[in-house]
Amino acid sequence: MGVIRWILGRIILVVEALTKPKPPKLNADQHQAMVAFSKQVTLYQFQACPFCVKVRQASRKLGLPLAAKDAKRDMAARRELEQGGGKIKVPCLRIQQGDEVKWMYESDDIIAYLNQATTPITQAD
Repeated sequence: MGVIRWILGRIILVVEALTKPKPPKLNADQHQAMVAFSKQVTLYQFQACPFCVKVRQASRKLGLPLAAKDAKRDMAARRELEQGGGKIKVPCLRIQQGDEVKWMYESDDIIAYLNQATTPITQAD
């Protein structure tokens, strides 16, 4: 079973590499705003998880440089995810808003949040 997972993981990563969306063309102010927003969020992921790939592809499509932590191989990230989010489940987006921290699971919810949060940035001229 481990060999099958390993092979499927490699296939997922190859497909991700071959289907990387191009980021939008952002002006300097929009790019700076995206970078500033990206400092508020961190994606906890497993590298070959198809739902994590879905979130990474969506962030690329938005032009959002999303920081990611591998909760499978990085034990410190795994502990952060478990202690902060309450469970080891990926993808999980850690959202820092001031002193408040929120943990969001489910790829579709994460993508909807990122789209909603970055729309004002991409529509600003």
